[in-house]
Amino acid sequence: MPSKNIVKQYLENGIYHIYNRGVEKRIIFKDKKDCIVFLHYLKLYLSPVNDLLEDKTKILRMNRYIRKNLSSEINLIAFALMPNHIHLIIKQFSLNGIVKLMQRLTTAYVMYFNKKYQRIGSLFQNTYKAVLIEKDEYLLHLSRYIHLNPMKDNLAAKFSEFSSYSYFLGDKKVSWVKPKVILDYFKSAKKEGKYRFNSYQSFVEDYKIEPEKIVGDLKLEDEY
Repeated sequence: MPSKNIVKQYLENGIYHIYNRGVEKRIIFKDKKDCIVFLHYLKLYLSPVNDLLEDKTKILRMNRYIRKNLSSEINLIAFALMPNHIHLIIKQFSLNGIVKLMQRLTTAYVMYFNKKYQRIGSLFQNTYKAVLIEKDEYLLHLSRYIHLNPMKDNLAAKFSEFSSYSYFLGDKKVSWVKPKVILDYFKSAKKEGKYRFNSYQSFVEDYKIEPEKIVGDLKLEDEY
């Protein structure tokens, strides 16, 4: 029987939690440059084409990415890179947008990683997992879970800058990360049970219920 969430049924305009980890739980980001390179590929595939054409000196080098650009098919809502795994929240507008993105993204990154560290073979464990997010509550708490992920222990703490949290707080802004679908819930004060939140930051940092209790199987099945 295939592992949970490997067999996928994609929908147009569906929002998905995409996640995967290193083969045998190995490290897939050994230093900050590795994270930067992974995010650079996300930027190339998901930035509006006009943004990629702004630097006229790089047009020839960008041509292959422009041909494979998926900005019209994919919105990246949130992400977090951890030492041995990744989390993405993605909205796709076409049936196979996620399939194309993950194939191009992981192929490009594995080629970079294997060349840098003089290795061969698979880097990621099996096929990535994908979970359709059907409820607003799950979407909100999953984003909280993902943004809290790097704060769990000292090993992961240095990866906190490689999540989309700073984009949600307004500290950074780029065209290829689109948190609006979540931030719109906090335009006015939002109530969760007995808690009331005036901002997304207060929701993430002040909410006393562990997000794992709410997202349930929307996270990876096993601990890392």
